[in-house]
Amino acid sequence: MSIKHKDQRIGIFIDTQNLYHSAKNLYGGARVNFNAVMKDAVAGRQLIRALAYMVTTEAGDERAFIDALGKIGIEVKSKELQIFVDGSKKADWDVGLAVDAIKSAPKLDTVIIGSGDGDFVPLVQYLKENMGVQVEIIAFGKSSSAKLREAADDFLDLCENPRKYLITTGNGGNKHTREPLAGKSAEQPEKNVKVEPKK
Repeated sequence: MSIKHKDQRIGIFIDTQNLYHSAKNLYGGARVNFNAVMKDAVAGRQLIRALAYMVTTEAGDERAFIDALGKIGIEVKSKELQIFVDGSKKADWDVGLAVDAIKSAPKLDTVIIGSGDGDFVPLVQYLKENMGVQVEIIAFGKSSSAKLREAADDFLDLCENPRKYLITTGNGGNKHTREPLAGKSAEQPEKNVKVEPKK
């Protein structure tokens, strides 16, 4: 259990692909309401920096999404999708997120990681044991690593309130947009890459 108070300095590091694909796979194409996620992650504390890591495509369809994240205070770090000679594709920011979290930790009391990827367990352990910060995880519990949940000081399970944390559209469904963002919603655009959550 983590301690939360108004003077606490927090940094948020969001694995956008992990949250996007978890929402899509668990909830039939629903998209993450990053505005609601940010509000609950901050929880009245002092936000020092929020970073979202994403992969872009040649088409550049992500511009509206990146702009929407910026409007809610999230800085976006992006890199292009890697396509190899054999046709395979790679899209991940794990090392970049980890390096930024470690570099930022001396200025923070709490590091919040938006991902259910079990590859972040060593990062969580390092931040707690060597940097002396609390580590909270925000992710979809149904697709999150159990070891990651155990390693963290706190876990916000987005599956516990999908109506709050998702934007859904579909057959007869209502579009849910809590706290709309100046005409744009902070939802992740469709990708041709499937990144499965790791256990």
